Amino acid sequence: MAAAESLAAGTGPVAVDVERASGFRYSQRAYLVQLYRRDGGLFLLDPPAIGDFSAIQAAIADAEWVFHAASQDLPSLRELGLEPARVFDTELAARLLGHERVGLGAVVERTLGVTLAKAHSAADWSTRPLPQAWLEYAALDVAHLLDVRDALADELVAQGKTEIAAQEFDAVRVRVPKPSREEPWRRLSGLHALRGRTALAVARELWTAREEFAREQDIAPGRLVPDRSLVAAIQADPRSKGQLAAVSAFTGRASRSELDRWWAAIERGRAATDLPSPRGPGESLPPVRAWPDRNPAADARLKLARPRVEERATELTMPTENLLTPELLRRVAWAPPEPTTPESIAVSLAEGGARAWQIEYTAHIIATAFVESAQEPEAAPETAS
Repeated sequence: MAAAESLAAGTGPVAVDVERASGFRYSQRAYLVQLYRRDGGLFLLDPPAIGDFSAIQAAIADAEWVFHAASQDLPSLRELGLEPARVFDTELAARLLGHERVGLGAVVERTLGVTLAKAHSAADWSTRPLPQAWLEYAALDVAHLLDVRDALADELVAQGKTEIAAQEFDAVRVRVPKPSREEPWRRLSGLHALRGRTALAVARELWTAREEFAREQDIAPGRLVPDRSLVAAIQADPRSKGQLAAVSAFTGRASRSELDRWWAAIERGRAATDLPSPRGPGESLPPVRAWPDRNPAADARLKLARPRVEERATELTMPTENLLTPELLRRVAWAPPEPTTPESIAVSLAEGGARAWQIEYTAHIIATAFVESAQEPEAAPETAS
């Protein structure tokens, strides 16, 4: 492949971007891969037509791959056999540097003074042939990325965050995808509006039927029948296929053409004996507003630790969630290690996926806050006047 030979002859990092057809197709496969390397050229590659990307992988395997939001593109690239050894993520770098806006256009404009049009970011990239304007847009997504990378790398050096960024970039590169949810149908938007376990069983069957059909057709499920339409059909409680067809809010390109499919799903849900519980499974913690009643000690720990972590993030000029995810802090506050020391908190944070630099900056202040919360006297009960 000529592109592979040219890229192999290039120098330095490789700018990489991927265009998918999210919202149009069921799969998250790549429909366009953009690559740019100095002295190696810029290439727009068509994965469905090319198929085998082993020559590209061999050509750039040892180079640093530069992305904007690498976590979005890496899964699609891995499906093609494209796997970087090192990455630089310009979006993540901008976050760590405290940039107020971290979209590609905003970062390019801030660092280079170049304005990018984002007119085709939500386009159906499975379209063939791709319009020339779309191809030009796609090329610009990588044309400036290496210059942005260099500018951000200099900023990281100036702020003393080069090692922090390196740890974050590698964490993104090796991150294992989250396991599938035990009951993925609970993602159905509007599920909270349904009443009764039978209605939830119908929702489960309708969601599953739509998911299976969407996978077969490689069409985004919401384009077949939107979530709101499935919920409306359940709430209408039709007693026949004809009544289902008469539900005006039951819309979508497959709402009538696949009426037999949807009615069969409704009947399966109504006949189900394994009725789902109102609340789904999982290890999610209670909402924080319930902590004072459910776990007052955890509530006290969180109320002392959270502002201190936020203050440390402000000192580091970065969003709090990049210093430490709120979910991880909540989990450690809910069930802290015993005894509570900086060392034991460090272990808990590491087990929760925190990187070494995050532990270094937060373990001590969290441990101190937790210990102080246990020493604070409980508020005296109010006396009746």
